[in-house]
Amino acid sequence: MRPAATPAAPPCDPWASLRPSDADGPAVARIRQRGYLTAGVDLNSYLWGSADPATGEIVGFDIDLVRAIAKGILGPEARIKFVTMSPEQRVARIRAGDVDVMARTMTITCERKAEVAFSTVYFQSGQQLLVAKNSPVTAFDRGLRGQRVCVGAGTTAVDLLARADLGALVDVADNHLDCLVRLQSGLTDAILTHGSLAAGLAAQDPMIHVVGPRLDETLYGVAMNPNDTDLVRRVNAILADYREGGPDSPWMRSYDRWLAGNLPAAERPAAPPAAKYAD
Repeated sequence: MRPAATPAAPPCDPWASLRPSDADGPAVARIRQRGYLTAGVDLNSYLWGSADPATGEIVGFDIDLVRAIAKGILGPEARIKFVTMSPEQRVARIRAGDVDVMARTMTITCERKAEVAFSTVYFQSGQQLLVAKNSPVTAFDRGLRGQRVCVGAGTTAVDLLARADLGALVDVADNHLDCLVRLQSGLTDAILTHGSLAAGLAAQDPMIHVVGPRLDETLYGVAMNPNDTDLVRRVNAILADYREGGPDSPWMRSYDRWLAGNLPAAERPAAPPAAKYAD
């Protein structure tokens, strides 16, 4: 008799993270001893992380979150070292200990959860297609056959485009801002990226727009080294406070400042994503 097959392991739950705790541990102690938080960010994402041209200050939705994390660990005068990198460098840099936290519109996937730890979900988005307003492309369908679609290296858009098998020509750039430059220069025909990032690109160029609905669900989490479990729990505790307060919560105030006026009405959340804990 052939032995029964071993049941496949259940897929991970991208929503679930460690239960929050304010208890100090080695990772939190390391940050306090150093005197500043190192945070991986993207400074090429308008509305999410970029330098204010008037002041030079680093601002955006992800930056507000990083500042809240730093203050939750180090107090109101917290210092932060911002570290920029491309999407494909994120996992390696986290695992190498180059940063304490990564807040870079990073999608939680089961593959990534096998390599890094994530906080609870702090934002929901989905892949969307961005084209010039005079483009013949109107949807993510067979109309993309032969069209060049730009995606950021190391992003989930790469896999989505490959799975769709629409006959598009894959154009890989370092990041979505490079894709915007290529689209504006006529070197590519469309950009596939998160709708939340596409909104920032469209806000920078009135001659481009998003077409079609979300193509999937993407969940953003703060990524950390899997050995830093005390830091994951502390970040989740900070996030719990960050969500509290309804329309007056720090999350909603940041959302209203950076995103509310640039996302389509159908994309606007009524509240922050609810936290889910694995233990």
